[in-house]
Amino acid sequence: MATLQSLKTPIKELGETHLLPEGTTFHDITESISRVTENPAPRGWWLLFIPALALLGVMGASIAYLVTVGVGVWGNNAPAYWAWDITNFVWWIGIGHAGTLISAILFLFRQNWRTSINRFAEAMTVFAVLCAGIFPALHTGRPWFDYYLFPIPNQMDIWPNFKSPLLWDVFAVSTYLTISVIFWFVGLIPDLATLRDRSKSLLRKRIYGFLALGWRGSHRGWQHYERAYLIFAAISTPLVLSVHSVVSFDFATSVIPGWHTTIFPPYFVAGAVFSGFALVLTLLLIVRAIFGFQHIATMKHLELMNKFMLATGLMVGYAYAMEFFIAWYSGNPYESWVFLHNRLGFGATDHYGNWGPLYWSYWAMVGCNVIAPQFFWSKKFRTNVPFMFVATIIINIGMWFERYVIIVTSLHRDYLPSSWGDFTATPADMLLYLGSFGLFFTLFLLFVRWIPMFAIAELKSVLPHAHPDMAELTREEKAGASSELSPAPAE
Repeated sequence: MATLQSLKTPIKELGETHLLPEGTTFHDITESISRVTENPAPRGWWLLFIPALALLGVMGASIAYLVTVGVGVWGNNAPAYWAWDITNFVWWIGIGHAGTLISAILFLFRQNWRTSINRFAEAMTVFAVLCAGIFPALHTGRPWFDYYLFPIPNQMDIWPNFKSPLLWDVFAVSTYLTISVIFWFVGLIPDLATLRDRSKSLLRKRIYGFLALGWRGSHRGWQHYERAYLIFAAISTPLVLSVHSVVSFDFATSVIPGWHTTIFPPYFVAGAVFSGFALVLTLLLIVRAIFGFQHIATMKHLELMNKFMLATGLMVGYAYAMEFFIAWYSGNPYESWVFLHNRLGFGATDHYGNWGPLYWSYWAMVGCNVIAPQFFWSKKFRTNVPFMFVATIIINIGMWFERYVIIVTSLHRDYLPSSWGDFTATPADMLLYLGSFGLFFTLFLLFVRWIPMFAIAELKSVLPHAHPDMAELTREEKAGASSELSPAPAE
């Protein structure tokens, strides 16, 4: 039975780009992935799930406290009206970009190694966007009126301001979430049908059967499935560029020094893919160790992802340097002051000789995002699992600091020294941010427990024997007898 990519990928290319160990069979893939949903959860899963539930409870308590008392419990003040809340929003939106890139763009470019990581990267996208939506919804102060942001009639006949970049966020993020959910679910249908057919209890059979939408694996079904998957991949691809570009417009369309620059859209997209790949690799290493999927997520997959992080890290470092060039070339003294004094800390001393209060955040960002990825030039570090696990966490810490630097350090020193103010995060800021991890990991751990975390059908399609001529072609090439495959000369 032909599957998703075997119908479209040339035989030679398919054999060269599959990265699963030799001897892997269709049965091996089905058994190793399906057993996670059929057997009791391992101890490692419980050790992660219980703390995640506790953090989810922290998030619920933090939101209840915030709604009851008001957004004044946050550390936001004049002039830092945006602080941890919008920093967390932009960070979580960026996290979700790698899932769409791995699933859609690498699929369109026929990169078959994506089949070992695309499923839970797509899930990560959906869960990260859900976490991101919490912060701007609460930042409005009266979240029960957030429906005013949508173009629907309301009791006061107030229509949204479509010229506002904040409203662009609503449409961009909601569109991104909708397409990501559909794209993720469409890819799940054949695997849900596999779980349905393997189910031994009536309840599991009915639940997976309902979700599988009557999938029978017919030739016509595969044709429609592949066409739908290709269409959604094509729709999702521009969203990778558009969503975080629109988020960057929140800043780039303003006149605040440090924000008013045209480099923000590509800069934000590169940073989003950078941080997203880092979290995908963090999660991959965790599930790989807990469930024993070293034969599916191989070292070659990990090395390729490290190369992606190195490339995007270089892009982010280049963007950091270009910001200083733009500030100098513009001749704007306010821009120069923001970058040289407010961020770098050069000359930004008070009468006690201390540097600017937030210079440390900029240097933390540079250390995590520019210096840490440079180790991946070496194959020794690209294939060292403990190192890459620590490096991915450091990179995501650095990407959070990047958003903090952009937002807080550009706001806490206004045009007038009389309106300057220092920002200090409160326990409410910190607890809500930690609680968002509870929501993310609770959803993610439930996903890996009950839904195939790897795409069974797609993994089968990239095995060497997925194509009937693959094994014979491989033997001929290894024997150096490729000339025998050419047609015999006519007599």
